[in-house]
Amino acid sequence: MAYELAAAGEYASIPALLARNARDIGDKPAYREKEFGIWQSWTWADTAEEIRALALGMLALGIERGDHVAIIGRNRPAHYWAMVAAQMCGAVPVPLYQDAVAEEMVYTLDHCHARFVVCGDQEQVDKVLEVQEQVAHIEHVIYFDKRGMRKYNHAHLNWYHDIQEEGRAAHTRLESELDARIAELDYDSTCVMLYTSGTTGKPKGVVLSNRNIVESAINSAEFDSLHRDDDILAYLPMAWVGDFIFSLGQAYWVGFCTNCPESPDTMMNDLREIGPTYYFAPPRVFETQLTNVMIRMEDAGRFKKRMFDYFMAHAKNVGPAILDGKPVSAIDKLKYKLGEFFIYGPLKNTLGFSRVRIGYTAGEAIGPEIFEFYRSLGINLKQLYGQTEATVFITVHPDGQVRADTVGVPAPGVELRIADNGEIFYRSPGTFVEYYNNPESTADTKDSEGWVATGDAGFIEENSGHLRIIDRAKDVGKMSDGRLFAPKYVENKLKFYPDILEAVVFGSGRDMCTAFINIDLTAIGNWAERNNIAYASYQELAGHPQVYGAIQAHVEEVNKSVAADEMLSGCQIHRFLILHKELDADDGEMTRTRKVRRIVVADKFSDLIGALYDGSTQQYTETEVTYEDGRKGKITATLEIRDAAVMAAQKVAAE
Repeated sequence: MAYELAAAGEYASIPALLARNARDIGDKPAYREKEFGIWQSWTWADTAEEIRALALGMLALGIERGDHVAIIGRNRPAHYWAMVAAQMCGAVPVPLYQDAVAEEMVYTLDHCHARFVVCGDQEQVDKVLEVQEQVAHIEHVIYFDKRGMRKYNHAHLNWYHDIQEEGRAAHTRLESELDARIAELDYDSTCVMLYTSGTTGKPKGVVLSNRNIVESAINSAEFDSLHRDDDILAYLPMAWVGDFIFSLGQAYWVGFCTNCPESPDTMMNDLREIGPTYYFAPPRVFETQLTNVMIRMEDAGRFKKRMFDYFMAHAKNVGPAILDGKPVSAIDKLKYKLGEFFIYGPLKNTLGFSRVRIGYTAGEAIGPEIFEFYRSLGINLKQLYGQTEATVFITVHPDGQVRADTVGVPAPGVELRIADNGEIFYRSPGTFVEYYNNPESTADTKDSEGWVATGDAGFIEENSGHLRIIDRAKDVGKMSDGRLFAPKYVENKLKFYPDILEAVVFGSGRDMCTAFINIDLTAIGNWAERNNIAYASYQELAGHPQVYGAIQAHVEEVNKSVAADEMLSGCQIHRFLILHKELDADDGEMTRTRKVRRIVVADKFSDLIGALYDGSTQQYTETEVTYEDGRKGKITATLEIRDAAVMAAQKVAAE
């Protein structure tokens, strides 16, 4: 019934859903935001009034149909309201990554021809002003936080609240125009434009329609039985499609509450205070939380550590089965309840997961050990596979069919097919309209029948219908002897260890695999403090002999695991080194969503790759880095290169 209403056009846009919510559930909370340590709340009726005032103010500034409105800042209600207000005016919101430096923003602001920019604070305003000469079509900048803005030239700078007040004052004059523009919105109107991460080239502007957003929200909400009493925490980048579908698409369709933390630094505390029932995080967040848990347990007393290890071993054996409603003996259930009282419950409370009913991870493949750790606690964590071009959803895990080695079955309304070369194709109601001003890339990605090339390689299991992802299609290759090379598979296993933050595996076309390792400074630093080991920098700690020994042990454990997989046994790591710096988005080595740019890394550290393959035991290198203030510098280091033990696949299988 819900689907039919939307298809009929009654709720065919986000502003239409807002009007429905204000009318039907106007007194229920729509947004919460923590500021100065206090949670503030807005109902759906409050939200509708705030957004309408801003939309009227934008009309007073001269916003036109089809204009692009860039939005830069942290997750806060005012920024989500700005996106909806732009839609009301017939304009297109374009959220940008708030941690991007000014020169990164130039391309996006110029490419979308943004006339209006909504900024969160002085920092974001400064970035826009810095590039304004290069992006001449920016006419108005609206800022929300006025701290530090008093002495600026306000000829084209506008305080967010002033724009709202101007809109309220002009409502008699402008409300008929606003109502007319809202009425023009239909299923095929553009809802948002989101830029891809640009791992292999310039980011592309993905145009998503109301049809894409609303139908994806309906299908996914019904799949997971979301309801109005659910709570989510909106803390991931607003420029990312997942945040848009969860915090706007699903939130407006279902009518649940979106909670915004005070800052990234307080996110974990705010997570515990809200206790969301519906939670999403990329693997990196779950990896970091697990690392912090393991660090705390290393510092715990002997009795507490033994109790933790005992009950977690039991949880690993029976927790997922209990979660999925599978048969478990009475003794095991009783022991699990004791574990819930002593370990699992307090741990979930510490993590902020006590109320999580549905949890998802996506964006990158998550290590199976990490995935099973959370499910063993009784957290209903599932994987989904998606893309910006799909409005997130391609495959999802149904309850009772959750597996660490797959990404689930096709999401409602999604069709899948696998090409002869193993590449995954899909089509769905969420399939994007086009890449903005880029018909060539649109045609390369989406064919005339609506099938979209994902760029990922995988296969569909015959018995279960589950999709298994091997790796990015462009990254999957062959070793020189013809064995399969899939680096992400090995990298995810390495990142299970709290000591390892990032790994990059090489080996396509080679006779063996090698790896760069980034240590986790928090985990290794904690170990150093416990053992009274002094260090002055990441580089010094990364080169410590005991750190190398620990990482070598992890690499060799992973080799044993990889050797047990006949198809991928050739991906064992023969040689590795620990990088002298963390891979960083500011240095171009990663995207803003923390995906490794393999081509950039391979080119930048080609001397180190050469040393891994020529038998060297050490290598001197010089690397350019970008400091927080934007200055460039250079660091030098002589890195140790170590061999790691590998195993024959048949030997492990026999054991």
